[in-house]
Amino acid sequence: MIHHERSLSIDAQPYAVWAILSRFMHIDDFAPHVTSVDALTKGEIGVGSKRRCHFANGTSLVEEVTEWHINKGYRVRLSEMAAMPLTEAHAAITIEPLAGGRSRVIWSMDYQMKYGPLGWLIGQTLVKAMISRVLDGNLQALADKAQADEIPYMQFAYY
Repeated sequence: MIHHERSLSIDAQPYAVWAILSRFMHIDDFAPHVTSVDALTKGEIGVGSKRRCHFANGTSLVEEVTEWHINKGYRVRLSEMAAMPLTEAHAAITIEPLAGGRSRVIWSMDYQMKYGPLGWLIGQTLVKAMISRVLDGNLQALADKAQADEIPYMQFAYY
């Protein structure tokens, strides 16, 4: 598996960041490339929750929560990603508290490429560059939303 991660320090409390991220079925509220989300499960959000993310280029993929840590982050397994040259992929988002009411958000991807050694090379270069752009865009949009003061303090308690 190839591991890649990006991080960003955000001028927002961890609970404000979690209030956004814990709305798992609403990643399209901030992620710039996600145009819509289909909830594939009902009930409380947590391990086992599934969503289908639709992208501006007409593709989609499914994400299933495999780890859920309230106020700290979550991990998902990606599937139904035929448009991508991947055999397996996982993503994780981690929130770390910083001094002064700030947060550090780490968004990582672990992925296995198709096409053997050539795929590995493509994964280390082209795919990693593409993932960096997507993750950086997601992190900045998350920061913008968290810093907009739209999140009431107690909202996090319900997730």
